[in-house]
This record gives sequence, C-alpha cells and structure tokens, in this order.
Amino acid sequence: MSDPKTPEELVDGLVRLLTVTRTAEDAFTAPQQPGGVGRVFGGQVVAQALQAAQATAPEGYAAHSLHAYFLRGGKEGIDIAYETARDFDGRSFANRRVVAKQDGRPILNLTASFQRPEDGLAHDDYQMPEVAPPEDLRPDMEARRMMVERAGDRMSEDQRALVLRPRPIEMRTVDRLHWMNSEPRPPQAHSWFRAVAALPEDAALHRAVIAYASDYTLLGTSALPHGLSWMRGELVGASLDHAIWFHRPARADEWLLYATDSPWSGSGRGFNRGRIFNRQGQLVASVAQEGMMRRRDRSD
Repeated sequence: MSDPKTPEELVDGLVRLLTVTRTAEDAFTAPQQPGGVGRVFGGQVVAQALQAAQATAPEGYAAHSLHAYFLRGGKEGIDIAYETARDFDGRSFANRRVVAKQDGRPILNLTASFQRPEDGLAHDDYQMPEVAPPEDLRPDMEARRMMVERAGDRMSEDQRALVLRPRPIEMRTVDRLHWMNSEPRPPQAHSWFRAVAALPEDAALHRAVIAYASDYTLLGTSALPHGLSWMRGELVGASLDHAIWFHRPARADEWLLYATDSPWSGSGRGFNRGRIFNRQGQLVASVAQEGMMRRRDRSD
C-alpha cells in the first residue's frame, strides 16, 4: 500500500488532472484519474472540457457560462480527447464548442461562452443561507470512515477503497449526509467545499476546479424527498446535462458554500439547482443539472 498523500500532493494531482495537453491547434488530451475505477466522474470531464475551451479563448476573455450534455459514461483507464471549435469571436463575447471523446466516440458536448470584462448594471438578489460555518463542522471524510466501520463485511474491499479514497476537495456538510440517512426530507442541502491545499494563481484553473466540484452532491438533492441513496444501492442514476454561470471571480482553495435544491423530479429524472457563495456572502456561481434517477430493481 502506498503512503497517504499530503494535501499538497492531492492538489498537485488535481491540477495535473485538469491540465489539458495540446495535440493540434484546437485539439487536446487530458490525463486519467490515477487509480480510477469504473465510470469517470462527470465533474472531471466538464472541468477538462472547460480547460480546453479556455485554452483557445481570446486573450483577456473569461468564461462566464457553460452548458454540457453527457452522452455516454466515460470509462476510467482510457484517454479522453477534446476537440474544440471556435464558433464565434466578437468584440465583447466569444463562444467555444468542445466534444469529449473516448475511442472516437463522443461522451460529452460542451459549449462555453466568454466575455471581455466590463462594468454594468448590478444587483444581487440571492441572500446566502444562514448556516454553520465550516470551522464548526466535521469533514465528510470522518462520516465516511464511520459508515465503513458500521458496514463491516457488508462492504467489499473495492467499495471501502472508493469511499475512503483521499480527495483533493474537502467537503463539510451542514445537513445530515443523505446517503447515510433514509428519512425523507425536503430537497435542500448545504455543503462547504474547498481544495485541501493552495492552488496556483490562475483564475481559469479556479473556475475549472469550481466546475469539477459542482458535480458533487447536486444530483443527490433530488433523492432527498424519497429517502433513497445511490450509496446504499437503492437508485440507478447518471447526469444528463450540467450548466454553470460564473458571476464573479472566486478562489477554489477558500471555503465556498454550495446550496442546492430540487424543485422537481419525475419521469425517471431529477432536476437540481445550485448556488455557490463565498465567505463574504456573495453569489459567485449558479448551477443547474438534470439527471436520470430510477429506483433500482431489487432483482438487478
């Protein structure tokens, strides 16, 4: 067994994971998750595709939104190629389209819009929820360890390794972790997150890390009213699409509050929204996602 990684090593690994390599003028590849098993994390593909788009954006333009559709589940252990199209370059806005492929088959389509910074009419109507600060909460990893201890022999070694794998993003959940509780409750959740160590001074990278982390906890919000959990094997699900609007610059290595809610589920799908706030209470990003959500057939 390898030695546990330090927070700095975990973040260095995340930076490498989200660093795309140019193979042609508008083509890139991205590394695989070291030790990854099964399906590729959707936030990883979104973040890498955003990085490919940012690498071809006009100088001085920053991404203000992205819209992505998941077409197929990516597989760990296979390189992902990112093909970028420069659809529009204007005086204030620019647009990039990215197709992520494995073995020549598209797994994700992403469109990103960029803007040259400018002043404008401003209002901020959302108030940051009043929740406990991250310093008063225990890391989610402690709850994961407790779950593994309680599960005992009911969990395989592979399942234990997946649950306890050190992560470059620290999460601290304000509410009860939904995958550890079966009581139905309103479809709202709040979690703090940040990189476990300092990130480089690169605004594009911080946007990519926020995009990466925005796929955590989101789809699970639509399961809360039903008292069901993917972690307990009660649901089958997958992200269908993912959208982010970046409202103002934010550091992904400082605590950010992720407030999620789900106004609707039905027809085998769940719709989820997210708002990301900095410690000053400012709204820094908005997120929306719809995912497939089906009760698992006990005969599976």
